[in-house]
Amino acid sequence: MAVIEQVREGMHVVAPDGKKIGKVEDLKMGDPESVTSDGQTDAETGGLVSTVIDNFAATSGLPRHTAERLLRIGYVKVDRSGLFAGHAYLASDELDRVEGDTLWLKEGVRADH
Repeated sequence: MAVIEQVREGMHVVAPDGKKIGKVEDLKMGDPESVTSDGQTDAETGGLVSTVIDNFAATSGLPRHTAERLLRIGYVKVDRSGLFAGHAYLASDELDRVEGDTLWLKEGVRADH
Protein backbone atom coordinates (compact mmCIF):
# COMPACT_ATOMS: atom_id res chain seq x y z
CA MET A 1 0.00 0.00 0.00
CA ALA A 2 1.31 3.45 -0.92
CA VAL A 3 2.06 5.78 1.98
CA ILE A 4 -0.46 8.39 0.79
CA GLU A 5 -3.22 5.78 1.03
CA GLN A 6 -2.62 5.64 4.80
CA VAL A 7 -2.71 9.42 5.32
CA ARG A 8 -5.72 11.06 6.98
CA GLU A 9 -6.61 14.68 7.69
CA GLY A 10 -5.43 15.83 11.11
CA MET A 11 -2.33 13.62 11.22
CA HIS A 12 0.86 15.13 12.63
CA VAL A 13 3.58 15.67 10.01
CA VAL A 14 7.22 15.34 11.07
CA ALA A 15 10.61 15.66 9.43
CA PRO A 16 12.96 12.65 9.35
CA ASP A 17 14.59 13.93 12.57
CA GLY A 18 11.20 13.94 14.34
CA LYS A 19 10.80 17.73 14.29
CA LYS A 20 7.12 18.72 14.03
CA ILE A 21 6.19 20.36 10.70
CA GLY A 22 2.43 20.71 11.15
CA LYS A 23 -0.77 18.77 10.49
CA VAL A 24 -2.37 17.29 7.39
CA GLU A 25 -5.06 19.71 6.27
CA ASP A 26 -6.03 18.02 2.99
CA LEU A 27 -4.83 15.41 0.54
CA LYS A 28 -5.46 14.24 -2.98
CA MET A 29 -4.74 10.84 -4.40
CA GLY A 30 -3.08 10.95 -7.78
CA ASP A 31 -2.46 8.57 -10.65
CA PRO A 32 1.30 7.93 -10.58
CA GLU A 33 0.96 5.63 -13.61
CA SER A 34 -0.10 8.62 -15.69
CA VAL A 35 2.78 10.09 -17.68
CA THR A 36 1.05 13.41 -18.45
CA SER A 37 -2.32 15.02 -17.90
CA ASP A 38 -2.91 15.47 -21.65
CA GLY A 39 -6.33 14.33 -22.80
CA GLN A 40 -7.69 13.73 -19.33
CA THR A 41 -10.94 15.21 -18.09
CA ASP A 42 -12.15 16.15 -14.64
CA ALA A 43 -14.70 13.56 -13.46
CA GLU A 44 -16.79 16.16 -11.62
CA THR A 45 -17.05 18.84 -14.31
CA GLY A 46 -16.22 16.94 -17.48
CA GLY A 47 -13.82 19.79 -18.32
CA LEU A 48 -10.24 19.41 -19.34
CA VAL A 49 -7.74 18.90 -16.56
CA SER A 50 -5.89 21.99 -17.80
CA THR A 51 -8.52 24.15 -16.10
CA VAL A 52 -8.13 22.16 -12.87
CA ILE A 53 -4.35 22.59 -13.02
CA ASP A 54 -4.64 26.33 -13.63
CA ASN A 55 -7.09 26.71 -10.74
CA PHE A 56 -4.90 24.68 -8.36
CA ALA A 57 -1.80 26.66 -9.38
CA ALA A 58 -3.63 29.93 -8.74
CA THR A 59 -5.09 28.96 -5.36
CA SER A 60 -1.95 27.23 -4.06
CA GLY A 61 0.51 29.82 -5.33
CA LEU A 62 2.59 27.04 -6.89
CA PRO A 63 4.14 27.19 -10.35
CA ARG A 64 1.91 25.52 -12.97
CA HIS A 65 4.39 22.67 -13.64
CA THR A 66 4.54 21.88 -9.90
CA ALA A 67 0.75 22.01 -9.59
CA GLU A 68 0.39 19.66 -12.56
CA ARG A 69 2.87 17.17 -11.07
CA LEU A 70 1.17 17.22 -7.65
CA LEU A 71 -2.27 16.68 -9.17
CA ARG A 72 -0.90 13.81 -11.26
CA ILE A 73 0.97 11.90 -8.51
CA GLY A 74 -0.99 13.07 -5.46
CA TYR A 75 -0.16 15.43 -2.63
CA VAL A 76 -0.64 16.26 1.02
CA LYS A 77 -1.43 19.83 2.06
CA VAL A 78 0.17 20.61 5.41
CA ASP A 79 -0.90 23.37 7.77
CA ARG A 80 2.57 24.32 9.01
CA SER A 81 3.30 25.49 12.52
CA GLY A 82 6.15 27.49 13.97
CA LEU A 83 8.54 29.75 12.07
CA PHE A 84 7.25 28.69 8.64
CA ALA A 85 3.55 28.95 9.50
CA GLY A 86 1.31 28.72 6.45
CA HIS A 87 0.81 25.84 4.03
CA ALA A 88 3.13 23.38 2.35
CA TYR A 89 2.30 20.96 -0.44
CA LEU A 90 4.16 17.66 -0.36
CA ALA A 91 4.20 15.24 -3.28
CA SER A 92 3.26 11.65 -2.55
CA ASP A 93 6.83 10.58 -3.38
CA GLU A 94 8.14 12.77 -0.51
CA LEU A 95 6.26 10.75 2.13
CA ASP A 96 8.23 8.09 4.00
CA ARG A 97 5.79 6.29 6.28
CA VAL A 98 2.80 6.51 8.60
CA GLU A 99 3.15 5.44 12.22
CA GLY A 100 -0.02 5.77 14.26
CA ASP A 101 -1.28 9.32 13.73
CA THR A 102 2.07 10.61 12.43
CA LEU A 103 3.22 11.09 8.84
CA TRP A 104 7.00 10.95 8.43
CA LEU A 105 8.72 12.71 5.53
CA LYS A 106 11.61 11.25 3.55
CA GLU A 107 15.17 12.33 4.19
CA GLY A 108 16.04 15.54 2.35
CA VAL A 109 12.46 16.78 1.95
CA ARG A 110 11.95 20.48 2.64
CA ALA A 111 8.56 21.34 4.08
CA ASP A 112 8.99 25.10 3.65
CA HIS A 113 7.52 25.19 0.15
